[in-house]
Amino acid sequence: MNDHATDPATEAFVAHRDLLFTVAYEMLGSAADAEDVLQEAWLRWVEVDLEQVRDQRSYLVRIATRQALNRLRTLKRRKEAYVGPWLPEPLLTAPDVAEDVELSENLSLALMFILETLSPTERAVFVLREVFDIGYDDIAAAIDKSPAAARQIAHRARRHVDARRPRTPVSREEARAALDSFQQALVTGDLRGLLDVLAPDVVFVSDGGGLKLAALRPVVGADKVLRYMAGSVAKAGGAFTSEPTSVNGNPGLVLRLDGVIDGVLAFRVENGRVAGLYYVRNPEKLTRVESETPLTSR
Repeated sequence: MNDHATDPATEAFVAHRDLLFTVAYEMLGSAADAEDVLQEAWLRWVEVDLEQVRDQRSYLVRIATRQALNRLRTLKRRKEAYVGPWLPEPLLTAPDVAEDVELSENLSLALMFILETLSPTERAVFVLREVFDIGYDDIAAAIDKSPAAARQIAHRARRHVDARRPRTPVSREEARAALDSFQQALVTGDLRGLLDVLAPDVVFVSDGGGLKLAALRPVVGADKVLRYMAGSVAKAGGAFTSEPTSVNGNPGLVLRLDGVIDGVLAFRVENGRVAGLYYVRNPEKLTRVESETPLTSR
């Protein structure tokens, strides 16, 4: 028998690995950095006396959170020097992620883009409380604060996020219908159709990371977004195709230029119209869109 199969530390870590990756990814927006956090968490976990651990899941989440917080502070400095807007790395996800409505909403690129406006500690507390329903005592232990302070930070972060995200939830059917209309108009070159599906105050955010052409700041308004998209297609000078996919548990599109992946487009839908477009073109962020990444909140 494999030694690992009888090693309690390994068994516990493997059992919670997908959860730990999801926690780290939700905090960092980067799969590569989340994987590094798991490596660091593992090195600390194997040094722990398991007989002293009351709740292995909570303890592992605490370790991963501390490592992710350290990395988040470093990543924040990298993001400040980033060319143009910084969008999370899109992940191709399995149907079970989409079926978990709360998780898929929290993993959406639209919400994760909002989380970028929080401080590292606020983001950690928001993620642990709102996404993974971690108790305040465990959150406090993870961030080295009192439970009362953790509650205050959670309240402040929730208020900040709620002020920036849609007021009314959108059904999966409504989101899919809006995406289908958008894709049909895009494929047929029906500019009038695109205007009909875009909200008047739609926001288009593109991330090229200085490696691919992208708008250096968000483009706001249906007419401006349409002109920007039409200009970008004209400059590309090739044949664009689009393919529906599941991005972070939500409907999205993989766009290809002459058969090669150009980027991944995620959507925010409000009142049956596309209110937000998030286009990741940075090739360094497109390594996880052809094979599924397992994510879970449990």
